[in-house]
Amino acid sequence: MRKKYNTPHRRHVVKTRLSDEEHADFMERLAAYQISQSEFIRQAIRGATIRPVITVSPVNDELLSAVGKLTAEYGRIGGNLNQIARFLNEYGAPYASLSGEVRGAAADLAALKFEVLKKVGDAVGDTQTYQL
Repeated sequence: MRKKYNTPHRRHVVKTRLSDEEHADFMERLAAYQISQSEFIRQAIRGATIRPVITVSPVNDELLSAVGKLTAEYGRIGGNLNQIARFLNEYGAPYASLSGEVRGAAADLAALKFEVLKKVGDAVGDTQTYQL
């Protein structure tokens, strides 16, 4: 005759891996409470307080929209500077040096636009995790 136990039928098995330190801590607790591994885990699950983990990115839609407007403005300014440089270049010698300066300013603006977009790209990938 088969012995009957007065316990609920448990069909699900949970497996996990532990580091040496975690396992040693687990075994010490088992010894201290003088209970089985299964009972310890069941009690731990019932009494566990789970703290949610929140991942936050410093970039939001408002910031991305502002950066989009800023880079569009950079593009318009750069286009205007190129038109000015072309116009000055057409008039020849008296404006040749000024034309070079305007083209240099347009190049600086393009470099600044690239740098801003790079910083935003870095910020989008920069997340921080908080555990409550």
